[in-house]
Amino acid sequence: MVVFTNMIENYLQISVNTVKKLAAGMILTALLSGCDNASAPLSFTPEMASFSNEFDFDPLRGPVKDFSQTLLNEKGEVAKRVSGTLSTEGCFDTLEIHDIESNSGVALVLNANFYLDAETSQKKLRLQGKCQLAELMPSGLSWDTNDAGFIVSAHGKETQVNYRYDTDGYPLGKTTVSGEQKLSVSAKPSADLRKRMDYTAVSMLNDKTLGNVKQSCDYDRHDNPVECELTIVDESVKPVQERKYTIKNTIEYY
Repeated sequence: MVVFTNMIENYLQISVNTVKKLAAGMILTALLSGCDNASAPLSFTPEMASFSNEFDFDPLRGPVKDFSQTLLNEKGEVAKRVSGTLSTEGCFDTLEIHDIESNSGVALVLNANFYLDAETSQKKLRLQGKCQLAELMPSGLSWDTNDAGFIVSAHGKETQVNYRYDTDGYPLGKTTVSGEQKLSVSAKPSADLRKRMDYTAVSMLNDKTLGNVKQSCDYDRHDNPVECELTIVDESVKPVQERKYTIKNTIEYY
């Protein structure tokens, strides 16, 4: 398992190899909407939107107690798995990520105003507000929020990130600049507010298309995805490669 700090720093470095994984992972974070209110879907919470952006998983709406998301390749093999538990206030009590394809992962547990490494108890993240991301320790990467509590930017020694959201808190993408490299991800979700995980997305490096994604899902009564079919087209290699995945979710509610 790769050390957490190195995983995030590599994620933001935007080297050529990193970009290929980052594009797929970040595109995967174009997000869903859902609730069981017949009149209107619930908005995304700032914490759910931000954590899904930074840790590459599909966000959920409604009173989620715990969840798991498993990404399966065309052979039915697990490529990545994310699981977490949340408080009634919507804070992540625990979050665990295993990326089998890159042999990396992290397990975090909430402790006061910090997230600790579940294995070593080392402080990894400092929080702000109720339970929003503030600083990645010890790299010094820090996040800024707007008045609504959503992360709108991040900055480190050589990195600047800007985030975009729809009116319901749906993350529409982000732009990461590191040196002369600029990576942008833009998502276009379904117009149906209850099927936000039916989306297309495009990733670009220095204004050159890296690839695109298309996803469609089946939903539960909270309008959260139960199972999704994901197609990723990688245009950064020749010949162009197309990969297909299935995402299977388990969700328990309060």
